[in-house]
Order: sequence, then structure tokens, then C-alpha cells
Amino acid sequence: MHVLMIYCHPREDSLSAALRDAAKTALEGAGHSVELRDLYAEGFRPALTAEERGAYHDVPGNLAGIEDHVEALRRADALLLVHPTWWYGMPAMLKGWFDRVWAPGVAFRLGEGAIEPLLTNIRRIGVVTTYGSPTWLLWYIGRIDRKLIGRGIRRLCARDCRVDWLTLTRMDQRTRPECEAFVARVRAQLARW
Repeated sequence: MHVLMIYCHPREDSLSAALRDAAKTALEGAGHSVELRDLYAEGFRPALTAEERGAYHDVPGNLAGIEDHVEALRRADALLLVHPTWWYGMPAMLKGWFDRVWAPGVAFRLGEGAIEPLLTNIRRIGVVTTYGSPTWLLWYIGRIDRKLIGRGIRRLCARDCRVDWLTLTRMDQRTRPECEAFVARVRAQLARW
């Protein structure tokens, strides 16, 4: 399987960086090819300009400047997102990646009454993330991130696309051994993909 890994964290000394490395090693060890895109390292520009928003529905003109990301999506059999969860959602950089790259003609086509999914090559989505909040608060808020991926993004992929979540809550109160145990859990679960 060819896995497109989208990594989004500004610091190389973060737990997210350790999770990225563990995930890549585990997937490659299981025989998968991994295409890693580090949004911060490559200086991805997440905000749409006025001109880009004006051309948003102009297929294929709406792909200017993001062609390499579009091709990476089209090559992928699976998508793995590795990022922290901030304010109950994905970092702005990652949200901007969806805004700019999952565009008409790439992720969907507008049809009569509904959108037609175009990323049917993606059969699996994985999310590796950390939360500062405890689990009960995430449920109280409504698990916004899970709804976005599970109900919105997944709908644009293969009909039987599977979604896997690997999460560590209460991030700010965790000990080093607890963080290391989460890294090991991520490595073990992705080795079974």
C-alpha cells in the first residue's frame, strides 16, 4: 500500500515528531511505501488568496501552486495524518491543506443534489494525534475532529474507507514513560496495517 503521511507540527523536538518517525518506520517495516509531506518544513501556505478563492471552482485552474500535493493524493492508497489537536481541531496549517488541496476536481465534483467523491483510491485513513483535554471533555464538546474526518473527509474517499484513530489525551499531564508507551502503541498498531 502507498501511504501519504501528512505531518503537521512546527517543532522537531515534539512528541508529534517522535510519532511521525515511529509511524513511518512501522509502515515501512510492514512493507508499505510512505510519502511523507511535512507541511511546516516545506513552508506550505495554508491560506487561500482572494485570487485562489475566486478560481476555486475553475478546474483545473484551481490547482496552481498545489500540483505536487494533488498528485501525492492521487497516488495514495491510504492517508495518515500526524498532528496535535489544538482547540478541539486540527492545526490551522493542516486545515488550510484541506482547504487548498481537497478542491473541486481533486477531492470531489459538484453533482446534482450532492457531491461526487473523486479520491476513491484512498481506502484507509489514519489519525495519530494528541489532546490536552481529558476524554470526557472531548465527548462533551462533541468530538468535532472525528466528525470532520469520519463524516466529511471519509465521504470523499473509497466507499468502504476505514478510519483509524490513535490518540493520547491529557497530553500536558503525561509523564515521559506514558508518552513513550503511546509512541510504542502507535508503532505496534501501524505495523499491523
